[in-house]
This record gives sequence, C-alpha cells and structure tokens, in this order.
Amino acid sequence: MRTALSFAPLSGISTELLAVLAADTQTTKNRDAKPQPTLLTSDTQVEAAAAQMLATGEFKAAANETVLLHAPAGLAAKRLLIVGLGKQAKATVHTVRDAAGTAVRFAKPRGIREIVITLPQNYSKSLLHAVAMVEGAVIGDFDPDTYRSERNDQSMQTLTIAAPADADRAAAEAALAEGVILGESQNFARSLINEPGNKLTPTILGQRAALMAQEVGLGWEVHSTEMLDQLKMGAFRSVAQGSAEPPALIVLRYEPEGISEGPILGLVGKGITFDTGGISIKPADNMDKMKYDMAGGAAMIAAMRAIALLKLRVRVIAIVCAAENMPSGTAQKPGDVQTAMPFAPDKPGKTIEIVNTDAEGRLVLADGITYARQLGVTHLIDAATLTAAISVALGKITAGVFSNDDTTYARFEAGLAVTGEKFWRLPLGEEYADIIKSDIADIKNTGGRFGGAITAAEFLHTFVEDTPWIHLDIAGVAWVEDARPFIAKGPSGVAVRSIVEWVRSF
Repeated sequence: MRTALSFAPLSGISTELLAVLAADTQTTKNRDAKPQPTLLTSDTQVEAAAAQMLATGEFKAAANETVLLHAPAGLAAKRLLIVGLGKQAKATVHTVRDAAGTAVRFAKPRGIREIVITLPQNYSKSLLHAVAMVEGAVIGDFDPDTYRSERNDQSMQTLTIAAPADADRAAAEAALAEGVILGESQNFARSLINEPGNKLTPTILGQRAALMAQEVGLGWEVHSTEMLDQLKMGAFRSVAQGSAEPPALIVLRYEPEGISEGPILGLVGKGITFDTGGISIKPADNMDKMKYDMAGGAAMIAAMRAIALLKLRVRVIAIVCAAENMPSGTAQKPGDVQTAMPFAPDKPGKTIEIVNTDAEGRLVLADGITYARQLGVTHLIDAATLTAAISVALGKITAGVFSNDDTTYARFEAGLAVTGEKFWRLPLGEEYADIIKSDIADIKNTGGRFGGAITAAEFLHTFVEDTPWIHLDIAGVAWVEDARPFIAKGPSGVAVRSIVEWVRSF
C-alpha cells in the first residue's frame, strides 16, 4: 500500500473516497437527549455537504458507525464517508486508530482502492493521533484469505492522510513513517500466525525470521537440534521430540551503532507452530486454531522488525523457541522428568515433572529465558499464548500481564496509553509457587485448574529468578473470533506495539 500526506483543502482533494471523522458532542447527562454528531473538520464545504444528512438524526456518530454519501456537493471526492468516534469527551488516540481501520475496511469490499482519511480537527498537532491513524488504516487492510484459490485481492492501493495546511510537516511525515512501520510490523506478525502448520514449520519460521532480519539489518542465528543438545535445553528439546519436524532456536540481535553500555533487553517468544497437546491430546474441536500457538514468537519477531526500522537506541536480543507439539512413539509422556538448561556450567539445570504434555509452552520458554539471561540481558519480556486459564479470568477482551518488578512493569503500563492494547496485571506469590512443587523433581509443569495462568507465570518465574521481567499471556486475544469494523477475523498481532513501546521506554 502506497502512503502519502496531503495538506490541501479537503474540498479540493480528488479521490475515490474521502473519510472524515465525527464525534457526538452532546454533553448533557439526560439519557433522553439526542446525539449531536459533529464533523471534526473546519472545512466549510465538507460540513455543507454533510449537513442535510446529519440533520436527519439517522447518523449518531457512535464508535465506528459509518454513513456514505455519493457525489457530495461541492467536493472533488467521488464519495464522502463519515466515521463515528463516539462521545467526544471519551474519544482517544485509540478510537482514532479504530476509526481509520473502519474506514479502510468499509472501502475494501466495495472495490475502492484509494482512500483519503482526514486527521480530525484539534488532533492535528498530536503526533500520537497521526501515528495511530496510519496504524489503524494499515492494520485494517489485512485479510486472512491467503490460500483461497479464487482470491479477489482487495488490498488498498493508496492511503493518504489529510492534515491541515498549518500542520508541522516534518512531524506529520515522521508520524506517517512510524505508523507504517508499526502497522506493517503488526501485520507481519499476523501473516506468520495465519500460516497453517504445514506451511509454517519451525524450520520455515526460522527462515522467515532470517529473511526479515536481513532486510532490516538485524543480526540473526537459527539453530536446531544439535544446538539444543549442546546447550542442554532439555525442556525445549522434550517438546520437539515427538515431531518429525526439527525444532528451531531463533536468535535476533539489534545492536545500534554507538551503544555499548546500558541495558540489554531480552524478548522471548513461544513459537509452537502447531500444538496437538502431545500425548495429553486436545479435543478435536478448534484444534485447527492451534496454528496460532506461535503468536508470542511472531510478536517478538515482528517487534524486532519495528525496533530496527525505528532505530531505537537500546540493545535488544530476541529469542524464539519454535517446535511442534505432537503425539508419537517418541513423544514425552505424562510422568516423565526433564532437565532444563542450566544457567551456568557449574550449576545443574532444574528438573521438571511433566504432569501434562499440553503445558508445553512454559517448557520452551524456560530454556529460552535461561538462554537470554546467559547472553547477558538485563531485563526480560516474554509473550505466549500460554494458558486457557487467562481467558477464563479475563475473557477474550484483555490479555494478562505479570511482573516481578514494579519499575519494569510501570514502563510497560505507561506504553499502553499509547498502544491502546488491553492488559491487566495479575499477582505472583509464594503461595502460587508452592502449587507447582513436585514430589519427584524440582517443579511440575502445571499446578492444575485453579489459578492456572498464575501458576504458569510462577513456573517461568523460577527460571527468571531476580532478572526484572514481564510475562504476557496473550492466549485469549491473539485470535479475533469475529470480524470487527476495524479488524478482520483471524490473527490480531496483539502485543507487537506494546512490546515496541516498552523497548522505546529504555
């Protein structure tokens, strides 16, 4: 998709579709009061073109509500689309992002391939709103129908952001560039997650990550079974041993010039390219979606893409542990004991009793976290579709976040005001750690049904030790079950933007 900026008067822009945002400016608390939809533009000709329709009361400017006008009087545009933001008092950078996505997704099925979206009046001097608008439009352009034999590619060809003539042009150009990077990086994660297990094996995921790394200037390594054995990654190796597909240990490095001191951030992602549950096999219903079990790894790969293109001034190492979790004659069994990677040569690796082979994500992350610490990272963040329990706790709306360090968590929380992604902090504690103590080994890989997301986080905490750390359990929100006005059904790419903001905070 080509992107551009325009500082021309809206009425004179010739385009297939001009999108303008509107808000409900009604301030009374009377529930019977009628909405007052108001266009967020100072262009009098656009206001005049929409005045008659707005006067009918049919359009209320609710969030992501749309109304389309053909051949609007006095405008060079062939169509005028008005997109609601909801109550103006509650409108935020996030509602602007969603509205831009709504505009693009409205246009696509109608065969419209170029769109101009207007930066709302009074938001034009905010770099965040401009970035969010571009992000939303790019994210809205993604569709998951990659393998349809008669696919009708409806991708948007041209996106133009219309800014006021007096806007800071350099800032607007920077916002456009950043929005494209973040939106395309999130879509890159979505494209990986969308791939079927037979098209994206651990080996192919490593190849895709390496190709991306070469394109943006990241350092990279992709290893397999021999390296896992050399590093004594017994937990990671145990997950892969039931599959004919070899595992992949993906390492991406971002080392900006002139930065030789300060923090080294570690990004660790679960990359289970298909999860049957292993011997503790999952029910057949919805198992097809288990191709998404590498969404945490995809988020880390995509975040590294954005970090490199944004040229952030901090060193970052990403580790993705990719494997298939399959049942076979060589698969690990409930009751087996595995030995995780030792942190130092003179220390034994922790032993893990395998209670349930479907609790495999924490096994690969355990060795990934240990390896990241061995490489010298000072702060850690991991992301994984780790537990169904997080959906029981928070539904399909909010992801879970855990942390052993309030200062590190505060950085992440501050970024959510920018990204708009919904995360909720859950507790850690010795009482939960006690639940996963094993009678035969150091720990067991599941503590049972109750508090399952928390005991999974405590399992990882065992390997993190005192390193400042954040754990993102994204299982409930990594897949959009039903299409929304601003995003397609399918992979969401959640956490990419929030991980980037966390890295930016350093």
